[in-house]
Amino acid sequence: MKNIILFLLLLITLVACTFPNVNKPVDKTKEKSKINTILTNWHKAASEANFDNYFGALDSVSVYIGTAAEENWTKEQFSSFSKPYFDKGKAWNFTTLERNIYVNETTNFAWFDELLKTWMGTCRGSGVLEKTSNSWKIKHYVLSVVIPNDDIQKVIQAKKKNDSIFLRKYNK
Repeated sequence: MKNIILFLLLLITLVACTFPNVNKPVDKTKEKSKINTILTNWHKAASEANFDNYFGALDSVSVYIGTAAEENWTKEQFSSFSKPYFDKGKAWNFTTLERNIYVNETTNFAWFDELLKTWMGTCRGSGVLEKTSNSWKIKHYVLSVVIPNDDIQKVIQAKKKNDSIFLRKYNK
């Protein structure tokens, strides 16, 4: 009986030593740097009309939400919409002004927000990335137009005429 107990203790110790230390601190700074590079290169790919690099950064099940209410696209829909622009050699050019990146404890999930210089003026982008097989992919991206609080009433008035079209669609 003692031999069995000793054997089991030895076996458990041996097995425990072969597993990586799950409590090992993770370097979030390194992952944030990787994500920052991915996002910077993603925007650069659009400015260079590099279709493969741009859409290669998106996960196969990603969602892109643009500034208009109807712009809620799957990767496939967004790539189909965007392809003619990329084919003409002129997509869009967004330059990052500021970016905040957050990573979960196991560093396999990240979210971010960014301020962008665009042809529409300052915009805000935000999104989610997931790390699978040591590769980060954009899962969700939202682009929105930034409106100064002092100007919001003018924008609300301008939107009222268009909102009724969308509200009829959703009130059916």
